[in-house]
Amino acid sequence: MTVSSSAALFVVPTPIGNMEDITYRAVHILKSVDIILAEDTRKSGVLLKHLNIRKPLQSYHTFNEQKVVPAIVERLEKGEKMALISDAGTPGISDPGYLLVRACLDRDIIVECLPGPTAFVPALVKSGLPGDSFVFEGFLPHKKGRNKKLEQLRLEHRTMIFYESPHRLMKTLRQFEEVFGKDRQASVSRELTKVYEETLNGTLGKLVETFENKKNKGEYVLVIAGHRRNKQSA
Repeated sequence: MTVSSSAALFVVPTPIGNMEDITYRAVHILKSVDIILAEDTRKSGVLLKHLNIRKPLQSYHTFNEQKVVPAIVERLEKGEKMALISDAGTPGISDPGYLLVRACLDRDIIVECLPGPTAFVPALVKSGLPGDSFVFEGFLPHKKGRNKKLEQLRLEHRTMIFYESPHRLMKTLRQFEEVFGKDRQASVSRELTKVYEETLNGTLGKLVETFENKKNKGEYVLVIAGHRRNKQSA
């Protein structure tokens, strides 16, 4: 099938908390497309109402993406312009998006990704840990493969970045302390750009002690210092 020259998918980052953290270009794109693909139409509806954007919304999330991608691509091939957004941040970064982008590229449909918010960048900068070379791991496996992944990272010399939910935070911090050592420098950020934004820096041992006595709420970004090579292993 010949793809219409007007067909395009726009990957549009949305604020991770503060609704003012959206670019003029992102607003313009969201106002100009035919339809907006949203991870959660209710959450996205709040943002779009705030921006005074009235466009049709279609649900696109982890649990339906494989099923809906073919139909979306078919509509794009006929000339529709669509925007893909997630609940917060940049689609495809620990959020749905990869499958649709890959399918569009396979069918020669234009894909544009706008620059914009993503949680791990401010967390990395605020950690005070080296940002010239880092590895983003996103969410660790919940069960299968978790220990193997951590063991693979034990001697990783680059700064490591992880996402974590509040109810698994302590489990993850304790595992980090066990694998990387209680003296490894680290940083924990939560609620970035929001009213109760907080970043705590210190050793993993100290962070475990601190968060054991806190009510853990919000989404977390954990930044862990890389393994320091000694002179004999350098």
